[in-house]
Amino acid sequence: PIDYLNVEPSDPIARLQQRLDAGETTLEFHPERGWLDSLLEELDIAPESQTLVFSKTSFQLRRIDPRRPRALYFNDDVYLGWVQRGDVVEVMGVDPVQGSIFYTLEQNPDAPPKFVRDRGQCLTCHASSRTQGVPGPLVRSVYVDRGGQPLLGSGTFTTDHRSPFEERWGGWYVTGTHGSMRHMGNECVANPKDSASLDRESGANVEELSSRIRTEPYRTEHSDLVALMVLEHQSLVHNLITLANYETRLAEHYDSVMNAALERPADHRSDSTERRIAAVVDKLVDGLLMVDEFRFDQPIAGTSGYSEVFARQGKRDSQGRSLRDLDLRTRLFRYPCSYLIDTPHFDSLPDTVRKATIRRLWEVLTAPTADPRYAHLTDEDRKAIVEILNETKPELFAEVR
Repeated sequence: PIDYLNVEPSDPIARLQQRLDAGETTLEFHPERGWLDSLLEELDIAPESQTLVFSKTSFQLRRIDPRRPRALYFNDDVYLGWVQRGDVVEVMGVDPVQGSIFYTLEQNPDAPPKFVRDRGQCLTCHASSRTQGVPGPLVRSVYVDRGGQPLLGSGTFTTDHRSPFEERWGGWYVTGTHGSMRHMGNECVANPKDSASLDRESGANVEELSSRIRTEPYRTEHSDLVALMVLEHQSLVHNLITLANYETRLAEHYDSVMNAALERPADHRSDSTERRIAAVVDKLVDGLLMVDEFRFDQPIAGTSGYSEVFARQGKRDSQGRSLRDLDLRTRLFRYPCSYLIDTPHFDSLPDTVRKATIRRLWEVLTAPTADPRYAHLTDEDRKAIVEILNETKPELFAEVR
């Protein structure tokens, strides 16, 4: 029912390849960054989204170290990875139905750009327990030595908006301010046998990287703190949407086979299918509504201008409010409901799970509940989220309203 490797994808990269093949667009090759700059423009990815990771935790690891970090750029449905003198640009596009699809684009100016789809290598990490068991993105935090080698015996973390600040961004550069809170970024472990030798103070509140790396090869001089936090949130919710899609299709396929074998009505739904769908609805609603989000002790701020770029992209209601409005004082978003609810990825969920998710969201946002999971939502939060969605995505609650 999934047939991941054989179904023709319709993600932004597949569509771009179609335009390239038809001669409707072209890519320009930059002498230092290859296809990267042109891809960012063609796919409408802001350079301000740049984050830099220096741990050797991707397949071009031989070209990555603390002096030459890998750069990541992203928008709502595409992620690009670029390394200095790399053989390829690494690409992940979000297919509305199949979830994340992985590609490489060879850095060769003498041949027409051709995206090559991964046939399983990327899925070793990107379809594991770290991604809810479905193809998708992840943000990983590790202790690293001075060469960028991850010290896996010291512990590793998959981070998202729920993660404690102190577990985040090991092996990443981080530019931004965050007061007295401390993270794992910007520094290597001094003694590989002692993870406590990581100097968190030296890595805190770093606003520029020129004293640590040569920033000239990259699109910006930053590895923006806010971009990293949005990336973590987005990675989790993308995977939860894909999980809801896959689980529903698998469960309904099982029912169709059993209904035929047992001569039951074709639309009969088993108790196990009901439970499977209810379970993924709960997970997805919790992710969308930022359940268990880590709350800041201090305000945070980025350095690249990403916060402003991200907020400008939001659909706004008649009061000027958007789900992309950032808080950055005590939490990531001003209105704790994910902007990914207004994407083709969410809209393409099977009707059964999409409607169940919308009903559950409506219940949580409009009816009194004693469920402690949603205690973080104030009455003002709930009212604002419903009003924003009613104006910016009026079809969402139309049936239940």
